[in-house]
Amino acid sequence: MKTSMGFSKFVSLVLTFHLLTPTLVLSSSLSSSNGLSGIPRKFLDFAKRKEFVDWIVGVRRKIHENPELGYEEFETSKLIRSELDKLGIPYKHPVSVTGVVGFVGTGGPPFVALRADMDALPIQEEGDWEHRSKIPGKMHACGHDAHVSMALGAAKILQEHVQDINGTIVLVFQPAEEGGGGAKKMLDQGVLDNVDAIFGLHVTHQETVGTVVSDSGPILAGNGLFTAVITGRGGHAAHPQHSIDPILAASNIIVSLQHLVSCEADPFDPRVVTVGKFQGGSAFNVIPDSVTIEGTFRAFSLTSLVQLKQRIEEVIKGQAAVLRCNATIDFHDKPVPLYPPTVNDNDLHEHFLKVAGDMLGNDKVKDMKPLMGSEDFAFYQEAIPGYFYFIGMQDESRPKLGSVHTPQFTINEDVLPYGAALQASLAATHLLKAELKSASTEGNMHEDVLPYCAATHLLKAIYMKNCEDSRPF
Repeated sequence: MKTSMGFSKFVSLVLTFHLLTPTLVLSSSLSSSNGLSGIPRKFLDFAKRKEFVDWIVGVRRKIHENPELGYEEFETSKLIRSELDKLGIPYKHPVSVTGVVGFVGTGGPPFVALRADMDALPIQEEGDWEHRSKIPGKMHACGHDAHVSMALGAAKILQEHVQDINGTIVLVFQPAEEGGGGAKKMLDQGVLDNVDAIFGLHVTHQETVGTVVSDSGPILAGNGLFTAVITGRGGHAAHPQHSIDPILAASNIIVSLQHLVSCEADPFDPRVVTVGKFQGGSAFNVIPDSVTIEGTFRAFSLTSLVQLKQRIEEVIKGQAAVLRCNATIDFHDKPVPLYPPTVNDNDLHEHFLKVAGDMLGNDKVKDMKPLMGSEDFAFYQEAIPGYFYFIGMQDESRPKLGSVHTPQFTINEDVLPYGAALQASLAATHLLKAELKSASTEGNMHEDVLPYCAATHLLKAIYMKNCEDSRPF
């Protein structure tokens, strides 16, 4: 009886739709390009509610107080799962040791993904902030605590509007971004199977709150690591002729490595080779048996990275031999290979410009120059179209925030609602555009008919809600 009454109401709604189509089309958030443009503002307004802000700030502070290094994010993973349970969002766990993959929507195609990295850094936090790290020698010094919080915020926004989602948003909470190649391992676990696109973000202290920066094409470099052990023969510093000095050999190696950029690289193909660690010797008057150096090399193409890798090995071994030393080199490419460059998809860039412009204003969406930093988000982009951007968090009325990867790094928590709303908007509007495109292609519809299909989808949602409200139990 109650279900029949619900169906009658649905029929009445359909009749009303045919009589008052212009009104419905203009009022539905799914109904037109104007309606799609309203979604980002709608989501941002939702994210700025006091109860939402209090919740997302609280989540971020819990994560910040308990930082965990790559593949050790057990408590962070537990917190994520707890919040997803509260939201009624299903998930898979564990994925790649500590990873969590959640699902918002119908559970069916099309699929679009949002990624958040979970790991902290081996840095001792400075300052006496109330919610500083409670773990000695570990700190969220790169903003991953904010990334996780914003991803959970996006999940909350999307779940509140799940009736408008025809498809599935995949929430990828990933371990070990900081050198552990967590993205590659998550990818190998099949987390992006059947996913059409993925979006990721990173906080930046160099832009103001409410501003985003990105571009199409390469925006971050690929990178590789190397460790070289140069072995000679130790002895007394007063008698160097009786020794083979590995410190001298290592010094020549470091100087020669710089020539790979200054003398061999195309000036229009930026590259970097940096030695960041030099370890050898224990006394002023003793020549050691060996020296260890470690460094990184970076470029904007895999071809350039492979060339650099080859030449680094040749230079280290060659210069060691010149000074009668031996050298062994480890490029740390097993099981995780060279990090590829982060390359943004052109179509997703246009989508990002539209959505971010609708939410923040076009003047708050800026182009960025490519940076020599790297991101393992690039592994996802090798598999499917992906888009990575930076979101500002500097308040111009406050002191300048510290840089990432330093003990002074801090988060302006005002950024959290913006990141949550923008990630949710990018995913939701991507699915809606895919739905309208599919309807146009499969039905050979004229573009003018698409808003009517969207309004019908809205009526279906209203009917299903009516049926739920009318259940006898």
